[in-house]
Amino acid sequence: MMRRVCVFCGSNSGELPEYSEAARAMGRTLVERDLELVFGGGKVGLMGVLADSVLDHGGRVTGVIPRALEAREVAHGGLSELHVVASMHERKAMMEDLSDAFIAMPGGLGTFEEILEILTWAQLKIHPKPSGLLNVAGYYDTLMEFLHQAVDQGFVPRSSLECLYLGTEPHSLLDACENHVQP
Repeated sequence: MMRRVCVFCGSNSGELPEYSEAARAMGRTLVERDLELVFGGGKVGLMGVLADSVLDHGGRVTGVIPRALEAREVAHGGLSELHVVASMHERKAMMEDLSDAFIAMPGGLGTFEEILEILTWAQLKIHPKPSGLLNVAGYYDTLMEFLHQAVDQGFVPRSSLECLYLGTEPHSLLDACENHVQP
């Protein structure tokens, strides 16, 4: 049963208004489903839009931020809970431990690294949890092409992508994660 969903997303808002709209919709959907948000702890960019949406709708938000990024990503002061940790490694380990599923929204290198590490941990059987990509305005189309190329070229087992779901809106993506059966 899912109780907490970790959402990775940008510390910037991106060029398209659809990105912020999707973050607000994800926040609202999490609250409607009585799911707690776990995220990177910042109040800037899509991270801030997402956290504010959950809080504005009466939901619970747990942030995890490394001390070195506390000032740069401007730690969100209004969260239900904020963990300040020593390193990015500790951040990701705590986020994985606190969460039942993982969603990547549009973001930059940090977002890519976080969701790919979570997928790697699933491949290595460190956790059995589902992951999803919220594919706003086709943002993740080329990443999916690349991942399928890696499978086709023999570098990634096909089974490694069986726990990765792609969706264009929060409800269907969360449905896929909730109905996930470990291969």
